[in-house]
Amino acid sequence: MNITLNQTDSTNAQLKVILEEADYAPKVDQQVKEFSKKAQIKGFRPGKVPAGLVKKMYGKSILVEQINKLLQEEISKYIRDNDVKLLGEPLPEPNQDQIDWDNQKEFEFNYQVGLLPEINLPLDKSVEGYAIEVDQKTIDEAYENLKRQFGKTVNPETSEQGDFISGELKAVEGDFLSKTLIPTSRVVEGQEQFVGVKAGDVIRFDIRKTFGDDNAALAHVTGLSKDEAADLSGEFEFTVEKINRTEPAELNQELFDKLFGKDEVTTEEEFDAKLRETIKENYERESDNLLYRNIIDTLVDNTEAELPTEFFKRWLQVTNEGKLTPEQIEENFDKYLRELKWSMIKNKVVEENELKVTNEEVMDSTMDKMLAQFNMPEVPEELKESMKNYAQQHLQQDNGRNYIQEYEQLLAEKVLAKLKEQMTVVEKTITAEDFRNGSYE
Repeated sequence: MNITLNQTDSTNAQLKVILEEADYAPKVDQQVKEFSKKAQIKGFRPGKVPAGLVKKMYGKSILVEQINKLLQEEISKYIRDNDVKLLGEPLPEPNQDQIDWDNQKEFEFNYQVGLLPEINLPLDKSVEGYAIEVDQKTIDEAYENLKRQFGKTVNPETSEQGDFISGELKAVEGDFLSKTLIPTSRVVEGQEQFVGVKAGDVIRFDIRKTFGDDNAALAHVTGLSKDEAADLSGEFEFTVEKINRTEPAELNQELFDKLFGKDEVTTEEEFDAKLRETIKENYERESDNLLYRNIIDTLVDNTEAELPTEFFKRWLQVTNEGKLTPEQIEENFDKYLRELKWSMIKNKVVEENELKVTNEEVMDSTMDKMLAQFNMPEVPEELKESMKNYAQQHLQQDNGRNYIQEYEQLLAEKVLAKLKEQMTVVEKTITAEDFRNGSYE
C-alpha cells in the first residue's frame, strides 16, 4: 500500500492511495471463510459451504466491502500519524476511472482534501460583559409572577380587571362564531365594558378598537391564525358564560417547599433571601451567555485564516446530500464559514489547554437537566438508581448521539470559560430591567 499527499496550494491537496493485492487479499479470504461458516445455500449443510462457491457467488461484494473498510482505516491512520489538519474528511475525486472489480488486482483511489491552517488567537482583544443589579422592581415582579403561577383559579360572579372571561364570540355581520376566552388585560380600549359583567351578559364592541392592531392578540382571542385574524374587523358580540380569576398564592410553607424543596426555606425572610439569590444566579447565567456570544463574535471576527472555500462548498453539499442545494449553500455560506472558524478556535483551545470531559460529568449534567425538567431540587434516595438508568438509556439513544451532544456542549462550556479567563472583560453595570429591555445593545 502506498499513500501520498500532494499539496496543490496553501489550502488544498490530493490524497492518492494505491492498493496492491497483498494489501487486501488476506482480509477478503478471511471474510470469505467466515461467510462460508454462516451461509445457508441449498444443497449444502450449514457451515459446510465451500469457500470457492462463496467467493464465486459473493466475492465481488466482499471485495468491495473489504477495500472500502481498508481505505477508511488506512486513510484515518495516515492523517492521524502525519498530523494532517483537514476540513471534514477527504472526498473522492469526481470522474475517476471506472473500476473493473472482476479483473483488476491493483487499485488507485484519489481524493480531494481541504487543509486547515494554523491560527493565532487574538486573545489580546477585549470583550464587553455585564454586571446586573437586581433592582426592587424586578423582585416585586418575581413575587407577583410566583403568586400568580402557583395561585388557584376561582369563578366569581362578577368580573374585575385582570380576569379571563369565557363565552361565545360572534360577528354581528358574517358567519364567524367561536367559543373563546378573553383576557381583559388584552383589551386596549373600552375596558370598562368587560368589568362588572356576569354570566349571560352580552358585550358589543368593535373588535379592532377593542384589541387594536395586535394580530397576535386577535388570534389569541378568536382562535384564528395571525394571517386570518388580520382580516377581522367590524362589530362583534360576546356572550359571557363564566368568569375565571386567579387568586394569588399565599407565602406559606407549601409554596416554599414547591419552589426550593422540603424545609429548605421556613420563613418569609429566608424565602426573600433565597428568591433574590436565585434571581441573581439566573441573571448571571444570562449575562454569561451574552458574554460568551461576544467572545465568539470577537474571536471569529479577528482570527485570520485562509480557508479552502471551494472544497468546503463541495463538502457541505456531499455530506448534506438531499438537504442542502448549491443555492442554499451560497446563500448561507458566510454563516457556515463563521461556524467553521469557531470550530477551529474551539479545537485550538481544547488542544492547548488539554481540556477534557469525563463520563461522570456527562452523566451528572444529564441528571441535572432531568431534575430541572421535573422541577425537582434533588433526587430522592429511592429514585436515584432508576433515574440513573433512565439517564443512561437517554444517552445511548440514536447510537449514542445524545451522549455526543451532551459531551460537545460541556466541552464548549469549558472552552468559553477558559477564554473568559484569558481575555480582558470590560464589565458594564446595568439594572436587571435594562438588561431585560435590551438596553445594553
